[in-house]
Amino acid sequence: MNNEKLERVTMLANHILSTHDTIRKTAKVYHLSKSTVHNDLSKRLFKIDKLLYLEVQQILDEHFREKHIRGGEATRKKYMLENANKNHISQQSDELEDDQKE
Repeated sequence: MNNEKLERVTMLANHILSTHDTIRKTAKVYHLSKSTVHNDLSKRLFKIDKLLYLEVQQILDEHFREKHIRGGEATRKKYMLENANKNHISQQSDELEDDQKE
């Protein structure tokens, strides 16, 4: 494995350990694909540093167990925002009608 990949793998692993970010967020931070980050952390890291691999894997396993909660929370926020926007538009429309009646 070349030096550049070695540095990238350890950098990604240390980032996950310090921030507890998901693979998706880590990929976004480093402008890499999720596949690259996943392969680096699940395959290459094991060959480089087994202890670091085990620490990172604990965090990734935790994310996996919480995935259904995170997805549900994101959906809930999305619909709350959509409803808030609809209510705001409806309120503005009602105010406009009231102004026109006066």
